[in-house]
Amino acid sequence: MDNSYSPLRRVTVYCGSADGARPEFLSEARDLGRAIAAAGMGLVYGGACAGLMGAVADAALDAGGEVIGILPEILSGKEIAHTRLTFLEIVSNMHQRKMRLHTLADAFIALPGGYGTLDEMIEAVTWAQLAIHAKPCILVNTLGYWNGLLEFLDTAVTAGFLKPPNRDLLLVAANAAEAVAMVKAETQ
Repeated sequence: MDNSYSPLRRVTVYCGSADGARPEFLSEARDLGRAIAAAGMGLVYGGACAGLMGAVADAALDAGGEVIGILPEILSGKEIAHTRLTFLEIVSNMHQRKMRLHTLADAFIALPGGYGTLDEMIEAVTWAQLAIHAKPCILVNTLGYWNGLLEFLDTAVTAGFLKPPNRDLLLVAANAAEAVAMVKAETQ
C-alpha cells in the first residue's frame, strides 16, 4: 500500500459515471460510501463528481471519511472533477489512473457501471489470478446487475477456460453492507 496518505485501509470502488436507470443504483452507491466511512476505511475512486462515482464519494465525505480521487488529465478539464475530496490526484493517462487505483487499494469493490467499471474490475481479478496481489475483489450485485457476467464466468469454467479456484476470486455481495463486511473479514 502507498503510505503517502494516512495509514487507513482503503477500498477502491469502481462504478459508473452515470446514475443508472433505477434509483436503487444511486442508493446503493450512497450506502457503500457511508459503510466504508463507518468502517474507518478510506475510499479511492476515479475522482468524478457525476453518477454513482459522485454519489459514493459524497456519501463517504458526508460521513467523515477520507476520499482520494484519481483523475486522468483528459477528464480534468471537463468539469467532472469532484471539488470536495480529501485528495485529488491528476495523472497523465488512464493507465496511470488504474495503477494508482490498484496501488492505493487494500480491496476492490465494483458497483454497477459500464465498460470502464468492467475493465477495471476484470483487471483487478486477473491480477489476483496471477498472484500479483491477494486483495479481495467484490461485486455488489444490486438488482442482479452482475448476473450476466456471473453466468458468463460460470460458462467459462464449464468450457474449460477458467479454473474453478480462479472463478472463486471474484466475490459477490448482495449489498453495500455485505461488501464492506467481506472487506473487513478478508483484510484483517
